[in-house]
Amino acid sequence: MKLTKLLALGLVVGIAGWWWLGPVVNGPRADADATPAVPVPPPADPTALAAPTRAAPAAMASSAAPVAPLTLAPAAAPARPADGSALVLPVQGITAAQLQDTFTDARSEGRVHDAIDILAPAGTPVLAVADGTIEKLFNSDRGGLTVYQFEPGGRYCYYYAHLERYADGLVEEQTVTRGQVIGYVGSTGNASPEAPHLHFEIHTLGPEKHWWEGASLNPYPVLRGEQRLP
Repeated sequence: MKLTKLLALGLVVGIAGWWWLGPVVNGPRADADATPAVPVPPPADPTALAAPTRAAPAAMASSAAPVAPLTLAPAAAPARPADGSALVLPVQGITAAQLQDTFTDARSEGRVHDAIDILAPAGTPVLAVADGTIEKLFNSDRGGLTVYQFEPGGRYCYYYAHLERYADGLVEEQTVTRGQVIGYVGSTGNASPEAPHLHFEIHTLGPEKHWWEGASLNPYPVLRGEQRLP
């Protein structure tokens, strides 16, 4: 009788043990209310992470519309006569933008300037503004060393004053060409030594063709190419 009870008790213990130990072997029992575990993806390929991405910039470059370069309109150049009658600036290295209109400036004894002054360092070459002939080389109290040049047609006289010296070999009745050196900037006459410059005039000659007289024309717009000689 005792043996039968012991066998029955062992059978119960064995069944209980199987029921209890079975889930442990197969893993923890799932909780129905627990959030399902999210699978963790395998780690990325290290070589793929290290490799720089080049495709995206190329795609962006190919899809972007080409941008036209910015083009600035060139500054309008001063109008110049087409017949070649434009005058050369009489001081080497000076541009038209550097000229100042001093034609109507007042001078001593109630005079008007009737010329423009072109400032430049002493010794700067002075150029013949056009083809022509050296009519007179003259040294005056006011103008210092001066040159009177006639143009070939005899209509105009070009007057250069306050020269430091004449070009070597320059003589009266000599033919000169446009742009030829005829002298050098200075401060002779009544010019200030502290401000060497070329005093330049244009005269319309009368029928007498006197180098010392004529109607003055403003050289400023002519030298700038804005106006031609009448």
